Amino acid sequence: MLFDHQKKSTFLNGKDHHRPLLPIVSPSLMVADQTQLLKDSLHVLSAHGGACEWLHVDVIDGHFAPNMSFCPDTVRALRQHLPHAFLDCHLMVTDPEKWIEPFAKAGASNFVFHYEITKDRTEEVCNKVRAAGMQVGVALKPDTPADVLFPLLERGVFDMVLIMTVVPGFAGQKFMPGPLAKVAQLRRRFPWVNIQVDGAINLGTVEQAAKAGANILVPGQAVFKAKDRKKAAETLRETVRSHLGKTPSKL
Repeated sequence: MLFDHQKKSTFLNGKDHHRPLLPIVSPSLMVADQTQLLKDSLHVLSAHGGACEWLHVDVIDGHFAPNMSFCPDTVRALRQHLPHAFLDCHLMVTDPEKWIEPFAKAGASNFVFHYEITKDRTEEVCNKVRAAGMQVGVALKPDTPADVLFPLLERGVFDMVLIMTVVPGFAGQKFMPGPLAKVAQLRRRFPWVNIQVDGAINLGTVEQAAKAGANILVPGQAVFKAKDRKKAAETLRETVRSHLGKTPSKL
Protein backbone atom coordinates (compact mmCIF):
# COMPACT_ATOMS: atom_id res chain seq x y z
CA MET A 1 0.00 0.00 0.00
CA LEU A 2 1.40 3.40 -0.99
CA PHE A 3 0.59 6.53 0.97
CA ASP A 4 0.46 9.98 -0.61
CA HIS A 5 3.40 11.41 1.33
CA GLN A 6 5.54 8.42 0.42
CA LYS A 7 4.88 8.85 -3.29
CA LYS A 8 6.57 12.24 -3.00
CA SER A 9 9.62 10.81 -1.19
CA THR A 10 11.82 9.97 -4.16
CA PHE A 11 15.29 10.92 -2.92
CA LEU A 12 16.72 7.42 -3.18
CA ASN A 13 16.65 4.52 -5.59
CA GLY A 14 18.95 1.59 -4.99
CA LYS A 15 18.35 0.22 -8.49
CA ASP A 16 19.20 3.44 -10.34
CA HIS A 17 22.96 3.38 -10.91
CA HIS A 18 22.92 6.59 -12.96
CA ARG A 19 21.13 8.86 -10.52
CA PRO A 20 23.56 11.44 -9.10
CA LEU A 21 24.24 11.26 -5.39
CA LEU A 22 22.94 14.10 -3.25
CA PRO A 23 24.48 15.51 -0.07
CA ILE A 24 21.81 15.11 2.60
CA VAL A 25 21.73 16.18 6.25
CA SER A 26 19.36 14.18 8.47
CA PRO A 27 19.69 15.43 12.06
CA SER A 28 18.77 13.03 14.84
CA LEU A 29 15.68 14.01 16.79
CA MET A 30 17.11 12.08 19.74
CA VAL A 31 19.19 15.18 20.43
CA ALA A 32 16.39 17.71 19.90
CA ASP A 33 14.41 19.17 22.80
CA GLN A 34 12.09 16.28 23.57
CA THR A 35 9.35 18.68 24.68
CA GLN A 36 9.63 20.68 21.44
CA LEU A 37 10.05 18.09 18.69
CA LEU A 38 7.79 19.82 16.18
CA LYS A 39 9.28 23.24 16.86
CA ASP A 40 12.82 21.93 16.51
CA SER A 41 11.88 19.98 13.37
CA LEU A 42 10.43 23.06 11.73
CA HIS A 43 13.50 25.05 12.70
CA VAL A 44 15.95 22.77 10.90
CA LEU A 45 14.03 21.62 7.81
CA SER A 46 14.99 23.36 4.59
CA ALA A 47 11.35 23.59 3.52
CA HIS A 48 10.72 25.81 6.54
CA GLY A 49 13.80 28.03 6.38
CA GLY A 50 16.37 25.66 7.86
CA ALA A 51 19.04 23.71 5.97
CA CYS A 52 18.27 20.01 6.52
CA GLU A 53 16.53 17.80 3.96
CA TRP A 54 15.50 14.98 6.29
CA LEU A 55 14.69 14.23 9.92
CA HIS A 56 16.30 11.17 11.50
CA VAL A 57 14.01 9.28 13.87
CA ASP A 58 15.83 6.78 16.08
CA VAL A 59 13.68 3.87 17.22
CA ILE A 60 15.22 1.75 19.99
CA ASP A 61 13.38 -1.09 21.72
CA GLY A 62 15.61 -1.57 24.78
CA HIS A 63 16.68 -5.02 23.56
CA PHE A 64 18.82 -4.49 20.46
CA ALA A 65 20.42 -1.53 22.21
CA PRO A 66 20.32 -0.46 25.89
CA ASN A 67 18.04 2.52 25.47
CA MET A 68 14.50 3.36 24.39
CA SER A 69 13.29 6.16 22.15
CA PHE A 70 10.64 6.98 19.58
CA CYS A 71 7.71 4.91 18.33
CA PRO A 72 5.13 4.96 15.49
CA ASP A 73 3.04 7.50 17.38
CA THR A 74 5.95 9.95 17.23
CA VAL A 75 6.16 9.53 13.47
CA ARG A 76 2.38 9.83 13.11
CA ALA A 77 2.33 13.08 15.09
CA LEU A 78 5.19 14.55 13.06
CA ARG A 79 3.56 13.49 9.80
CA GLN A 80 0.33 15.27 10.67
CA HIS A 81 2.20 18.57 10.89
CA LEU A 82 4.91 17.86 8.30
CA PRO A 83 3.02 16.27 5.39
CA HIS A 84 5.93 16.48 2.93
CA ALA A 85 8.93 15.94 5.21
CA PHE A 86 11.23 12.97 4.68
CA LEU A 87 11.10 11.01 7.94
CA ASP A 88 14.20 8.84 8.03
CA CYS A 89 13.43 6.08 10.56
CA HIS A 90 16.30 4.00 11.95
CA LEU A 91 15.00 0.94 13.75
CA MET A 92 17.37 -0.51 16.32
CA VAL A 93 14.98 -3.32 17.22
CA THR A 94 15.05 -7.10 17.50
CA ASP A 95 11.95 -7.69 15.36
CA PRO A 96 11.90 -5.19 12.46
CA GLU A 97 9.21 -7.08 10.53
CA LYS A 98 6.77 -6.47 13.36
CA TRP A 99 7.12 -2.74 12.84
CA ILE A 100 6.91 -2.43 9.05
CA GLU A 101 3.16 -1.90 8.83
CA PRO A 102 2.88 0.36 11.92
CA PHE A 103 5.59 2.70 10.63
CA ALA A 104 4.22 2.69 7.09
CA LYS A 105 0.78 3.66 8.38
CA ALA A 106 2.30 6.26 10.70
CA GLY A 107 4.00 7.99 7.78
CA ALA A 108 7.63 6.88 7.74
CA SER A 109 9.44 7.71 4.49
CA ASN A 110 12.44 5.48 5.02
CA PHE A 111 12.65 2.28 7.10
CA VAL A 112 16.20 1.31 8.07
CA PHE A 113 16.83 -1.91 9.99
CA HIS A 114 19.92 -3.82 11.10
CA TYR A 115 21.52 -6.63 9.14
CA GLU A 116 22.73 -8.16 12.42
CA ILE A 117 19.12 -9.10 13.20
CA THR A 118 17.87 -10.31 9.83
CA LYS A 119 21.02 -11.76 8.17
CA ASP A 120 19.78 -14.38 5.68
CA ARG A 121 16.29 -12.82 5.77
CA THR A 122 17.49 -9.34 4.82
CA GLU A 123 16.23 -9.43 1.25
CA GLU A 124 12.85 -10.74 2.37
CA VAL A 125 12.50 -7.94 4.90
CA CYS A 126 13.55 -5.34 2.32
CA ASN A 127 10.86 -6.60 -0.04
CA LYS A 128 8.24 -6.27 2.69
CA VAL A 129 9.31 -2.72 3.45
CA ARG A 130 9.07 -1.73 -0.21
CA ALA A 131 5.69 -3.45 -0.54
CA ALA A 132 4.49 -1.27 2.35
CA GLY A 133 5.44 1.83 0.33
CA MET A 134 8.56 2.94 2.16
CA GLN A 135 12.11 3.28 0.98
CA VAL A 136 14.45 0.84 2.69
CA GLY A 137 17.92 0.92 4.15
CA VAL A 138 20.14 -1.60 5.89
CA ALA A 139 22.35 -0.63 8.82
CA LEU A 140 25.63 -2.11 10.04
CA LYS A 141 27.04 -1.89 13.56
CA PRO A 142 30.70 -0.82 13.84
CA ASP A 143 32.04 -4.38 13.96
CA THR A 144 29.96 -5.85 11.10
CA PRO A 145 31.91 -6.12 7.81
CA ALA A 146 30.57 -4.39 4.73
CA ASP A 147 30.96 -7.36 2.40
CA VAL A 148 27.90 -9.08 3.87
CA LEU A 149 25.86 -6.57 1.86
CA PHE A 150 27.66 -6.91 -1.48
CA PRO A 151 25.30 -9.47 -3.10
CA LEU A 152 22.25 -7.48 -2.01
CA LEU A 153 23.68 -4.20 -3.30
CA GLU A 154 24.52 -5.77 -6.64
CA ARG A 155 20.83 -6.69 -7.02
CA GLY A 156 19.55 -3.31 -5.83
CA VAL A 157 17.63 -4.89 -2.97
CA PHE A 158 17.69 -1.73 -0.84
CA ASP A 159 18.17 2.01 -1.28
CA MET A 160 20.72 3.02 1.36
CA VAL A 161 23.45 1.65 3.62
CA LEU A 162 23.79 3.09 7.12
CA ILE A 163 27.23 2.72 8.69
CA MET A 164 27.32 3.26 12.45
CA THR A 165 30.34 5.12 13.77
CA VAL A 166 29.28 4.57 17.38
CA VAL A 167 27.72 1.61 19.17
CA PRO A 168 23.91 1.83 18.75
CA GLY A 169 22.02 3.17 21.71
CA PHE A 170 23.03 6.56 23.06
CA ALA A 171 23.87 10.00 21.75
CA GLY A 172 27.05 11.74 22.86
CA GLN A 173 29.48 8.85 22.27
CA LYS A 174 33.00 9.24 20.94
CA PHE A 175 33.41 8.97 17.17
CA MET A 176 34.89 5.66 15.94
CA PRO A 177 36.94 6.23 12.75
CA GLY A 178 37.42 2.51 12.06
CA PRO A 179 34.01 1.98 10.37
CA LEU A 180 34.91 4.61 7.76
CA ALA A 181 37.03 1.95 6.06
CA LYS A 182 33.71 0.23 5.28
CA VAL A 183 32.34 3.47 3.85
CA ALA A 184 35.36 3.77 1.55
CA GLN A 185 35.11 0.11 0.57
CA LEU A 186 31.44 0.49 -0.34
CA ARG A 187 31.99 3.74 -2.23
CA ARG A 188 34.78 2.28 -4.35
CA ARG A 189 32.82 -0.85 -5.23
CA PHE A 190 29.36 0.73 -5.52
CA PRO A 191 29.86 4.38 -6.56
CA TRP A 192 26.11 4.91 -6.96
CA VAL A 193 25.00 3.69 -3.53
CA ASN A 194 23.66 6.10 -0.92
CA ILE A 195 25.81 5.78 2.20
CA GLN A 196 24.67 7.28 5.48
CA VAL A 197 26.93 7.65 8.52
CA ASP A 198 25.49 7.92 12.01
CA GLY A 199 27.33 8.54 15.25
CA ALA A 200 29.19 11.61 16.56
CA ILE A 201 29.02 13.37 13.19
CA ASN A 202 30.03 16.97 13.76
CA LEU A 203 32.20 19.74 12.33
CA GLY A 204 35.29 17.92 13.58
CA THR A 205 34.50 14.51 12.09
CA VAL A 206 32.55 15.32 8.94
CA GLU A 207 35.66 15.73 6.78
CA GLN A 208 36.69 12.15 7.53
CA ALA A 209 33.22 10.81 6.78
CA ALA A 210 32.87 12.80 3.56
CA LYS A 211 36.35 11.90 2.35
CA ALA A 212 35.54 8.21 2.90
CA GLY A 213 32.52 8.57 0.63
CA ALA A 214 29.47 9.18 2.80
CA ASN A 215 26.82 11.36 1.17
CA ILE A 216 24.16 11.30 3.91
CA LEU A 217 24.96 12.53 7.42
CA VAL A 218 23.20 12.02 10.74
CA PRO A 219 24.46 14.77 13.04
CA GLY A 220 23.01 15.28 16.48
CA GLN A 221 24.41 17.94 18.75
CA ALA A 222 26.27 19.44 15.78
CA VAL A 223 22.93 20.78 14.53
CA PHE A 224 20.43 20.83 17.38
CA LYS A 225 22.89 22.25 19.94
CA ALA A 226 24.56 24.67 17.51
CA LYS A 227 24.25 28.41 18.05
CA ASP A 228 23.45 28.74 14.34
CA ARG A 229 21.74 25.52 13.24
CA LYS A 230 21.37 26.57 9.64
CA LYS A 231 25.02 27.49 9.25
CA ALA A 232 26.11 24.24 10.91
CA ALA A 233 23.96 22.12 8.59
CA GLU A 234 25.14 24.04 5.54
CA THR A 235 28.78 23.49 6.54
CA LEU A 236 28.19 19.76 6.96
CA ARG A 237 26.47 19.52 3.57
CA GLU A 238 29.10 21.52 1.72
CA THR A 239 31.83 19.34 3.16
CA VAL A 240 30.07 16.31 1.70
CA ARG A 241 29.47 18.09 -1.59
CA SER A 242 33.18 18.86 -1.94
CA HIS A 243 33.98 15.13 -1.97
CA LEU A 244 31.12 13.79 -4.09
CA GLY A 245 32.31 11.99 -7.20
CA LYS A 246 35.80 11.38 -5.86
CA THR A 247 37.06 7.84 -5.37
CA PRO A 248 38.23 7.45 -1.76
CA SER A 249 41.63 5.99 -1.05
CA LYS A 250 41.93 2.90 1.10
CA LEU A 251 41.63 3.71 4.80
